[in-house]
Amino acid sequence: MIVLAPSLLGADFKHLEQDIKAVEQAGAMYLHLDVMDGAFVPSISFGMPVIKALRSCTDMVFDVHMMVEEPARYVDAVRACGADLICVHAEACRHLDSTLRQIRAAGAKAGVALNPATPLSAVELVLPMVDMVLVMSVNPGFGGQQFIPYTVDKVKALRQKLDELGLNTDIQVDGGVTLTNAEQLLEAGANVIVAGTSVFKGDAGENVRKFLDVFDRYERGLE
Repeated sequence: MIVLAPSLLGADFKHLEQDIKAVEQAGAMYLHLDVMDGAFVPSISFGMPVIKALRSCTDMVFDVHMMVEEPARYVDAVRACGADLICVHAEACRHLDSTLRQIRAAGAKAGVALNPATPLSAVELVLPMVDMVLVMSVNPGFGGQQFIPYTVDKVKALRQKLDELGLNTDIQVDGGVTLTNAEQLLEAGANVIVAGTSVFKGDAGENVRKFLDVFDRYERGLE
């Protein structure tokens, strides 16, 4: 299944509930929530109070991307606020195996994220433990960046590795994704597409429908 995950960072923070309802009604299934601490990445975004407040606004899957140092400190609290999937960076975890087990124990799906230049070998041993691998296609910390082309080959290599292991793990791509390059990422093996600026700049509902049309055309081409 191909999923669009609009990134809340691209939304109008004065009208979050309105923007969320617009993308949900247009057919988006996931909401991508970037939690930043100002240490692992330069920016500070939002945390548990915002996630908790938004949980009552929607039934969308809350896909929480933890761009923080040692995210194990916050796993239980983020889950309690309504996270359905918690994704942590391999680069930020002193004990990645333990952190992924903690996420599962809390009742959430577990994801692991890799910065663009981090090799796939950093997560190879934990692939059987995760529900999703997030391949960053920009350096994390800011929205609206330009897509890094070599990450397409990284997605291809990851899908090949997962197939070799017999794993049906989701591959998410986040950063600089547009209507122009989305199909290229699907062809490479990604099936969860994060888009912030490309969704929320302009008519969010209409932009979601455009992405879903791209997904539909791609899937029909595989038949």
